[in-house]
Amino acid sequence: MRIRNIVCTAALVASGSMAFAGNPDRAGQAGATELLINPWARSSGMGSSNSANVKGLESFHLNVAGLAFTEQTELVFARTNYLKGADISINNFGFSQRMGEGSVLALSVFSMDMGDIIRTTVENPDGTLGTYSPQFLNVALGYGKKFSNNIYAGISARIISEAITDVKAQGLCLDAGVQYKTTLSSKKEKLKGKDLHFGVSLRNIGPDMKFEGSGLTVNTQNVGTGMVSNTEQRSATFNLPSLVNIGAAYDFRLDTKADVYVHRLTTAFNFTSHTFQNNQYSAGIEYAFKNMVMLRTGYVMEKDMYSKELRKTAFTGFNAGFGVDIPISKNGTKFGIDYSYRDTDPFEGVHTFAARITLAPKKN
Repeated sequence: MRIRNIVCTAALVASGSMAFAGNPDRAGQAGATELLINPWARSSGMGSSNSANVKGLESFHLNVAGLAFTEQTELVFARTNYLKGADISINNFGFSQRMGEGSVLALSVFSMDMGDIIRTTVENPDGTLGTYSPQFLNVALGYGKKFSNNIYAGISARIISEAITDVKAQGLCLDAGVQYKTTLSSKKEKLKGKDLHFGVSLRNIGPDMKFEGSGLTVNTQNVGTGMVSNTEQRSATFNLPSLVNIGAAYDFRLDTKADVYVHRLTTAFNFTSHTFQNNQYSAGIEYAFKNMVMLRTGYVMEKDMYSKELRKTAFTGFNAGFGVDIPISKNGTKFGIDYSYRDTDPFEGVHTFAARITLAPKKN
């Protein structure tokens, strides 16, 4: 009964969220939009279409329920050259650890570097005061739980920090998700395993944020008395870019061996219902050979994306990537390298490189 309540609650919340989501008229009104950037290589190579079957640390961005699939320990470091030519880079680190039967605890750290910006003021408009560098830092703590062989759920809390030298904003948001996996034919379950996946997730749910700090203080002088006083300018609050993901995926087996997948082809579809921009539809494909060599591609669509006059994104839809997992011990420990490319116009795309270590549980 508890499992059924979890699934029903997630579905009802998702349905309610979609009632107010997908509002392009509010585009640009949300803040902390770095929360919408996928910093991981595997899922971004598929156009972030695999919210139904994403596993491990990459679940932080799509559906945190996927943390529950962590076998023992996973460490990932990813480096993203965001909008190449804009001198923006993203460093992302994740660590997850199985804590017991069906429970996983994970940590993710996202840091965005925008380089050095010339500092100017009203009194010094020529930029002779040196430089400053904005600091965008998000730290998330996640928990995944396996409730049965079919149902997995997760939740995460994320601290958001945006700052320059004398102004900053801080906030907190929550993510939650459910994944359900089954098979189309119970007779083939022993051969194929659970090959049909569904997923629902809520992301970036939290209170409004606002900027504060001495940088919002203005010195004013009274003309009559000559007295100087400090006036603090109050900034407006802004909403977080909340969204709902609803996805499905299917694993096609291209071989006949019963013990392992030699050739696997996974198709994935995802619908993202946004609160402050156009809704998005994404589809992706991943081909895997012995789960050691993976090729990925995906496509993301939204309203007016083909119109240079009306589109609200620099992304043109095409995504691609590849990955290699190399066994480094007999018990299943692996070292992996992944790369993804996301096409944009303008700029020269988004390039993500990642390295991961996956420790398998010790065999008795």
